[in-house]
Amino acid sequence: MDLYISPMACSLSARITVYEAGLEGRVALHNVRLPDQRLEDGSAFAAIAPQGRVPALVTGEGALLTENAAILQYLADLAPKSGLAPPAGSFARSALHQWLSFIGSELHKLVFAPQFSAEAPAEARRFALDKGLPPRFGHLEAVLSQGGPWLLGGAFTVADAYLLTMLNWAVHLNLDTASWPAIEAWYGRALERPAVQRAMAEEMALYKAA
Repeated sequence: MDLYISPMACSLSARITVYEAGLEGRVALHNVRLPDQRLEDGSAFAAIAPQGRVPALVTGEGALLTENAAILQYLADLAPKSGLAPPAGSFARSALHQWLSFIGSELHKLVFAPQFSAEAPAEARRFALDKGLPPRFGHLEAVLSQGGPWLLGGAFTVADAYLLTMLNWAVHLNLDTASWPAIEAWYGRALERPAVQRAMAEEMALYKAA
């Protein structure tokens, strides 16, 4: 099984999931250079994933799976004892999907994607931060203030792995998160996890070497 990722992109959450689930022996990781859409051996990433986006997963049977939320759940289901995703068909699994949808659409695409897009006008980037981010972080703050320590309660899940990437981007953009102490506390807890530390150290090394 082959997982295609790029340093410090949203696919960081997939690397974290591989380590949290203990899937290193089953999933081979491949680095993608997004600017030129090339793999480390120089071959074209489009030959594997025509959309050119990470993460992308190729199963042992040769089937291609894309979209972060789908890949994270697939990886979690390979190691059900990890607790990274509740059982399929349960209400908790729907709650997981709810959070993956919120992070993917409300935070990733609406707020943060414009910040890293050369095509996004400055006005769009500013609007996303000034008008888009506060109510969405406000919702997240309210939820984390009432429960925790993780998004679904007591267990760290793939939704937490995805959220970590968003907060890394907030740090990269030097956003002031002091108004959301529960989010800051959540981020601190996440950074203490060995799998998170390992994944971030490896990807930061790759990012700096690029």
